[in-house]
Amino acid sequence: MIYNEQLTKIITEVAQVSGYLWEKGWAERNGGNISYNITSVASELQSLKALSNPMEIGITVPGLRGAMFLVTGTGKRMRYVATEPMDNAAIIRICDNCTHYEIIAEKNIRPTSEIPSHLAIHNYLQDRSIGYKAVVHTHPTELVAMSHNRAFLKKDVLTKLLWSMIPETRAFCPKGLGIVPYTLPGSVELALATIEQLKDYDVVMWEKHGVLAVGETLVEAFDMIDTLSKSAQIYINSRSMGYEPEGLSEQQMNELKDAFNL
Repeated sequence: MIYNEQLTKIITEVAQVSGYLWEKGWAERNGGNISYNITSVASELQSLKALSNPMEIGITVPGLRGAMFLVTGTGKRMRYVATEPMDNAAIIRICDNCTHYEIIAEKNIRPTSEIPSHLAIHNYLQDRSIGYKAVVHTHPTELVAMSHNRAFLKKDVLTKLLWSMIPETRAFCPKGLGIVPYTLPGSVELALATIEQLKDYDVVMWEKHGVLAVGETLVEAFDMIDTLSKSAQIYINSRSMGYEPEGLSEQQMNELKDAFNL
């Protein structure tokens, strides 16, 4: 199928970021998933005939009536999304009842099992009208490891620690990292808990599971996770060398806040 220039660019971005996730070691087997709201760049696809019967989302998404999304497929590997994106992802359209979706392109590939979380988040983002179109969920090794320490799960404890490891984290992840206690993957409960955290954060840790980020583009969302992961690596490497890292002081972090207008 031939797509317009804007949609082709998004498909390329999804392929590139999927490759990054695999190369980072964050996408074991079929781990992780991506969704991208393509409604504004793919109006010509609205007339496509559905390739599937309507499938239930599990929640109602009133802000997404008729919206279209590029979504990685259930059971699909990021390493294959990277090389053959439209053989491992689907374009779906939200039905008029806002409780079901249908697959319209390119193949009849069922989207990720995390689709309730993705669509609930997109519905929330649409309501906020902040221009965020991309959602990525992945399994960054060091960040997930840190979520197994209960001391790090208290509000903003991990945020402040990661901010202090390197100036870029304070500058480029200014909202820090929200925390969702362990919740069944793919559940509506996980979706709702994530939305609560997105009221204050753009990146959310799912305890003992992975990380989810939102952004105007997929690269923007990926970069925030990547930056937080670098801080986690610095902390863990310091501990493995036998010392507690000093970290930036509160004064130094406040200087960064002022310098970057955070």
